[in-house]
Amino acid sequence: MTDLQRQNARLLRLAALASVSVATTLIAVKFVAWHLTGSTSLLASLVDSMMDLAASGINFMAIRYSLKGADHEHRFGHGKAESLAGLAQASFIAGSAVFLMIYAGNRLLDPRPLDNIDSGLAVMLFSLLLTIGLVTFQRHVIKHTGSVAIRADSLHYVTDILTILVTIGALFLVRLGLLWADPLLALGIALYILYSAAMIIRESLRHLMDQELSPEVKEQIRHIALSDRRVLGIHDLRTRQSGQTKFIQFHLDLSDDLSLNEAHVIVREVADNLRHNFPGADITIHQDPAKSHSPLN
Repeated sequence: MTDLQRQNARLLRLAALASVSVATTLIAVKFVAWHLTGSTSLLASLVDSMMDLAASGINFMAIRYSLKGADHEHRFGHGKAESLAGLAQASFIAGSAVFLMIYAGNRLLDPRPLDNIDSGLAVMLFSLLLTIGLVTFQRHVIKHTGSVAIRADSLHYVTDILTILVTIGALFLVRLGLLWADPLLALGIALYILYSAAMIIRESLRHLMDQELSPEVKEQIRHIALSDRRVLGIHDLRTRQSGQTKFIQFHLDLSDDLSLNEAHVIVREVADNLRHNFPGADITIHQDPAKSHSPLN
């Protein structure tokens, strides 16, 4: 494991632990606020945090497993555990959204006054600041690791920020006597949570189905390979990502006048250049004599 991979592994573990800690704290303070106010929007935010905790717990275990190296039974590593965790999170999130839609619908038909609104507002402001701090840290981790699991985790914490803002708005509107605002905005939160779950499922399936890396990354791979003047072409480029590991496979067209040893040296240098740009990547390069393959792509 390279120094960068060790640093990324440390960031992933810290992000997963921070997520669990924040979710636990938010559940405690939101439960107190919901008990004091009886707000449907606050209950929506509480349920969202409970789903966050369940999802973050799954994330924590999945990330620890995904960081294990390859073994005899898993020769390509355990990286897809991250994507499986993303699907599990989406299931929890979608379930919470359905529950909230039913509850909010009932309260919309039977609006009720709220108590201790100021206490509820204070708790939600605290929750807002704590969640913003977590999402900021998660964005830092995603930037350095590209983790699917942390991206999924961050997505529903961003959703949590929106639910908190909507809840604060609902509490203000109820203070003005608009009792219907609380369950109506809670219903809006539920619909947004459902949308977020769909986005997480989409991202997870992309990795589980071995979708190609982005066109920009593939073009970068081609540029690096062709920057060596001894390389005459590149074809059959295939890419995918599993957890933190990018898999890159392609054929290099080399002069058929080269000896096997000379061709091997070129392939090794191209692979080293790619690893410099994509640390920890699993790279497989096949060398072809130029005259044996045409056209190039």
